[in-house]
Amino acid sequence: MELVRRLWCEQEGQDIAEYAVMLAVILVIVVGTIRLIGSNANNVFSSVASSLQ
Repeated sequence: MELVRRLWCEQEGQDIAEYAVMLAVILVIVVGTIRLIGSNANNVFSSVASSLQ
């Protein structure tokens, strides 16, 4: 717990926290984009497959 408190108070700890927040935001955007593209791609492939049959 002391380590967390020390990192929170020091400048280096604040930088680490800022990078962690930015990484979390980027990951949410990337995962959301992949899920959106994935479901759209699945619909396209299903449409193509059904039109070929």
